[in-house]
Amino acid sequence: MLSRLPPPLHRALLRIAQPIRLRLWGLTRREVRGCNVLAFDRVGRVLLVRHSYYQRDRWLLPGGGLAGGEDPTAAAARELCEETGCLLESAVWAGTDLRRMPGGWTNRVEFVAGQTKGQPRADGREISEAAFFALDALPQGTGTVVHLALGIWWQGRGSER
Repeated sequence: MLSRLPPPLHRALLRIAQPIRLRLWGLTRREVRGCNVLAFDRVGRVLLVRHSYYQRDRWLLPGGGLAGGEDPTAAAARELCEETGCLLESAVWAGTDLRRMPGGWTNRVEFVAGQTKGQPRADGREISEAAFFALDALPQGTGTVVHLALGIWWQGRGSER
């Protein structure tokens, strides 16, 4: 339904709804399940995005909420495609971050890593920018969750060596 709205109106509604959603989650002490995608291109760069409605000054990982009973790797592939138009291949679960958030809600984020196909393009609704970055040249304003996810992913790779 929201996809039928003009993109500027969609972005405005997201900006209004996000603080309300966070407040409701806090009031209900909700545990929110989501995923973040470590999507690497064939030369090892990671795909980062800027959201149009939340932490707009930060480069973050693509991702979003998990539907009830949804597999994290399936959710990661869906979210990556919705937000950037890229496909996710060889997706593997990389780890979980469980964190109590200001306001009283809990954020459970499943990190999923995989290869991506295609050139990213921001959807113009949730995402305002999308680009690949070398791991040793992440942009200024990269969110702390990106560094956390990369650390968890890197630790997991140690068991493969």
